[in-house]
Amino acid sequence: MRLWWVRHGPTHEKAFCGWRDVPADLSDHAAIARLQGFLPDAPVVSSDLIRARATADAIAGARVRLPDVRGLREFHFGEWDGMRWDDVSARDPELSRAYWEEPGDITPPGGESWNAAAARVSRAVADLVATPRPDLIVVAHFGVILSQLAPALGQSLAEVLAQRIDNLSVTRLDWNGQVWQAGVINHRP
Repeated sequence: MRLWWVRHGPTHEKAFCGWRDVPADLSDHAAIARLQGFLPDAPVVSSDLIRARATADAIAGARVRLPDVRGLREFHFGEWDGMRWDDVSARDPELSRAYWEEPGDITPPGGESWNAAAARVSRAVADLVATPRPDLIVVAHFGVILSQLAPALGQSLAEVLAQRIDNLSVTRLDWNGQVWQAGVINHRP
């Protein structure tokens, strides 16, 4: 089975954007058309946040659109959601630095750790792959995609944070029944 991860369209946010429901800018119709043409004829599923839902709807075309999955939401940044990076750093200098440099069990105030988020996403993915199909298009978020890419590359969360995952890019992960393997990463059709 192959999961075709698509990062939602750009939000133009200059602040932490986790569970805060902000829209995607899907005005680049040429990019959407290229994405539609690149992706296989497969069902489309997305996070339940509007930026992912709208992107999934835009690329679905004649593909089957599956119900949104809450477990595919971006990481929950808690009180940091909506704050600018420098404001978070000024408010919680040691915690914010540790959150990015030592991802794992460090948790933002009122949010979730990288490990908790990755476990949540992995449970959602396990449910999705329980229905056998050759391909599935999954529209989600930066952190969500990284959480699944890390084990496929054999990298830690700290290592995979260096990986670019652009808006409207495709990262394909292949399941051989035992392990995930990375196909294309951050491909912009």
